[in-house]
Amino acid sequence: MARPRKNAPAIEPALPPERLYQKLAKDLFSDLVAGRYAVGDRLPAERELSVQYNVSRPAVREAMIALEVQGLIEVRIGSGAYVRKLPGESDAPGFTVTAFELMEARLLIEGEAAALAAVHIREDELAELEQLVAEIEQENRLPGGSTNADYAFHMLIATATRNAVIRNQIEEMWRLRSTSPNCALLLEKARTANVQPVVEEHKAVLDALKARDPAAARAAMRGHMSAVINHLLFATEEEAIEAARRNVASTRERYARAAQL
Repeated sequence: MARPRKNAPAIEPALPPERLYQKLAKDLFSDLVAGRYAVGDRLPAERELSVQYNVSRPAVREAMIALEVQGLIEVRIGSGAYVRKLPGESDAPGFTVTAFELMEARLLIEGEAAALAAVHIREDELAELEQLVAEIEQENRLPGGSTNADYAFHMLIATATRNAVIRNQIEEMWRLRSTSPNCALLLEKARTANVQPVVEEHKAVLDALKARDPAAARAAMRGHMSAVINHLLFATEEEAIEAARRNVASTRERYARAAQL
């Protein structure tokens, strides 16, 4: 029998490689420290930064959100990003879990969870999911952007996997939606742009679970998560947010005029 080695060196876990948005955020942070921009200055437009640093526009948006979370810049709807304050030389850029990282993880994990749930889900759970889809539709009509039914829908599928580790992981990802400053800020932008849970996407997941088809359930859940990522990308576009606000203002004016008739 092999004897255990004594004083074996501890193996440090490898750090994940730096993402493009983090590098861009650090570059912009350095520009602020160096005094390239003054408080009140407007940063280059998203398109300009994308070309200048050879990164995608979503990466630019993530970098801007990282700086916005730290209170260094302010994104003004329809105008651009402006310097709010300058960091000190001893300050360093900080990063939290981004909404796009979180959604990427949810796409992978919740897709497989749906496939496993299709095998184990009970009839009473299917009936509860159907009720939750109806509640999601009702919540979408209410002001304030409640996602209680959406949360319950996804957690019930996690429970139906009959795997405590998977359920705990999905619960933790939902917790990060509100506790990560980056995620919380982007979700607020999504609410401003009137992005809501799509009922049809949830119905597709439910139908696949009713058919007890793991492949279809996986595809439906991954399709839903991919659509959410696209909705978040829409919500971070200044033009989209401004258009959404104009539509809301126009609707309010129309109802106000109708009330006076």
